Amino acid sequence: MKKHTILLAILVLGLTLFAQEIQHEAVAVNIEVPVRVFKGKTFINNLTLEDFEIYEDGILQKIEAVYLIKKRSIEREDTEMDKEEARERFAPEVSRNFVLLFEMHEYLPTVGKAIEYFFNDIFLKGDTLMVVTPSQTYHFNNEALERLPKKEISKELIAQLRKDLRMSSSVYRSLLHDLENLRTVEGTGAFDSDLVQMMHSNILTKLRNLKYIDENKLLNFADTLEKIEGPKHVFFFLQKLLVPIIRTTGFRDLEEFEAYMSFDENKIKQMFSSSSITAHMIYVTKTSDLEFINRDGVSLTATGIMDTSNSTMPREMQNLSGNFFSAFKDIAQATGGIVDSTTNVAASFKKAADASENYYLLYYSPKNYVADGKYKEIKIKVKGQRYKISHRAGYIAD
Repeated sequence: MKKHTILLAILVLGLTLFAQEIQHEAVAVNIEVPVRVFKGKTFINNLTLEDFEIYEDGILQKIEAVYLIKKRSIEREDTEMDKEEARERFAPEVSRNFVLLFEMHEYLPTVGKAIEYFFNDIFLKGDTLMVVTPSQTYHFNNEALERLPKKEISKELIAQLRKDLRMSSSVYRSLLHDLENLRTVEGTGAFDSDLVQMMHSNILTKLRNLKYIDENKLLNFADTLEKIEGPKHVFFFLQKLLVPIIRTTGFRDLEEFEAYMSFDENKIKQMFSSSSITAHMIYVTKTSDLEFINRDGVSLTATGIMDTSNSTMPREMQNLSGNFFSAFKDIAQATGGIVDSTTNVAASFKKAADASENYYLLYYSPKNYVADGKYKEIKIKVKGQRYKISHRAGYIAD
């Protein structure tokens, strides 16, 4: 009886140790970090495993492998392991998934030039492409991309973008005109303040509905991209949104508008940085509301609107893009992307697209990894150098 008890105890102990070993193996994870290193505007392409240091929540980690990537090719690999074993373990993915998201209310010719550059110099056979406009989402599958010449796809996409953004521009300009008329009416005292506020709120609601992105859509967008295998290169085109202020009631309405369009920036930053996404933000500072055509066909500038109205009140403009700018800027910085403010979309896009062409992939297995659902911060350094380094800010341990 004792012998059976001892044998059973040994068996239980063995199973326990085996289960613990399985559990330990199950939580062993490899963290991949795309890294870009620049001296000025020049990408540094001669770094090795020994040049990098990587920290997770302030703790130095052992780097297992480093791969230098150019477009869709592994140009160089550096690891202390057998190279075939390392490739099997880490499986560096160099396929490319591009996303162009246009949160704009006006078509600009420089947008077309950016698209032409993308297809001429960046896009390769085998890449995937998603384009999001305020009214539509377009998926370009590999079959379509391989069937049609890139020049033809570029031409068709530019035509569709022009159509979608001009439609958005038409509605936007009409709403601005309505706001300007309301400001003029407010100055005459023809309507009481409650009616003015109701009309103002209604116009702002329509303006809000022109925006494609809100917090839930942005989080769902990140979740969708996370499910796509391989690196995701996302380019956000965000245009400044200015509207005239209605002084008697408008400040309250604008506060509500901005509250509705606000974001939990920390939550969004963590979601994007944990999803193998590199996002770039191109903030388009050209605003169509500074010069637009009214319904009588008269061109009005910012001062012209004030001078030609019946109101003697000064015209003030409110920038409603502040929350958007802050959220998208955080996303770009948290994912190792570029933030640029410009009136020249093509030039800024070229800079961001070129930066996405070359990068390092660093791999490490975190010490004492626990799948606790917490966000782990990543910091990367190049020993003895003061280079500009961009990389994702961390990941969620789940």
